[in-house]
Amino acid sequence: MNSLSLLLLAHLKDLPVYQPGRPIEEVARQYGLDPDRIVKLASNENPLGPSPRAREALQKALETVHLYPDGHAFALRQRLAAKLGVTPEHLIFGNGSNELLEFIGHVLLEPGVDVVVSQYCFAVYPLVTRMFGANLVTVPARNHAHDLAAMRAAITPRTRVVFLANPNNPTGTWAPAAELRAFVESIPPTVLVVLDEAYIEFLEDPPDFLPDLRTGARPNLLLLRTFSKIYGLAGLRVGYGIGVPALIAALEKVRQPFNLNRLAQVAALAALDDEEHVQRTRRNNRQGLEQLQAGCRELGLPYIPSAANFLLVRVGDGATVFEALQRQGVIVRPMGAYDLPEWIRISVGTPEENARCLEALRKVLRNGSAATTRD
Repeated sequence: MNSLSLLLLAHLKDLPVYQPGRPIEEVARQYGLDPDRIVKLASNENPLGPSPRAREALQKALETVHLYPDGHAFALRQRLAAKLGVTPEHLIFGNGSNELLEFIGHVLLEPGVDVVVSQYCFAVYPLVTRMFGANLVTVPARNHAHDLAAMRAAITPRTRVVFLANPNNPTGTWAPAAELRAFVESIPPTVLVVLDEAYIEFLEDPPDFLPDLRTGARPNLLLLRTFSKIYGLAGLRVGYGIGVPALIAALEKVRQPFNLNRLAQVAALAALDDEEHVQRTRRNNRQGLEQLQAGCRELGLPYIPSAANFLLVRVGDGATVFEALQRQGVIVRPMGAYDLPEWIRISVGTPEENARCLEALRKVLRNGSAATTRD
């Protein structure tokens, strides 16, 4: 085999590759299972599917896929700005919010600067940091949640970005609104606070930083949100950022043309007005969390109370349980990559999917596939 002689950037040598939840088709092939009988509860997707209005709009838009999309997403930008009460200049769109994280790297990160994150943070924050050769400062969590005081204390003149998800993935923990506001207001103006709100729609009383952005009071704050979760459009990859126009203008300089495809724009625009689907998703999620938590209590499995659409559950040997559940046609997410090897993350499904998962978990534990910890 020929060796590669290219002089690759040195920091890429130890850069891991992000491992997403396993697709249904891949698990079906590996274990010889019927894909229609597999339950995927691994990637925090909407178990009710996409917004019905989005599906209808997509059908109509199929006839136009030979045309390039609107490079500035004009219709979606205008509608979303009106819904949020901001100007179109406050918004930037990405191919999922992950792309927006990369934009931040392009405009702020380089060797010699620091990025502050919490232990058990979303895996892409460290990846983006290392991708641009910046130094990652990881602050130990407190009871699996962000220690905001310690994160504030970790900021130095070298710090350029703080990444913080609320609710957090993969733990499902969240910061009270007053504490989060105090944290944001304490950050020096030279440090960008990236508040990842991918799961904000699942919070009962979410913090509201939009007034700060409307008035320009927080120019060093960027909110990230997505259409993947509550709207059920994960396969179309629509994320957006909300910030002051000067910051958005800087991020636009590194955005690739046509990064948001035509079908994604059409579906997101239609989904914005599907309040019925949003409310159904919220109800299903509340009931699903209660169902999964009750099942875990019955099985004697510790879990972290969640404000998102997933539950972090301690099963003893996460990798072994993950593998055993797949053999029964249930896909969850092992947490070894997050330094949580004893845990799995279970996305909230429909009532039937949740019951199927709990029953499969019961069989796995009964068969001794994990040494559970009961505390």
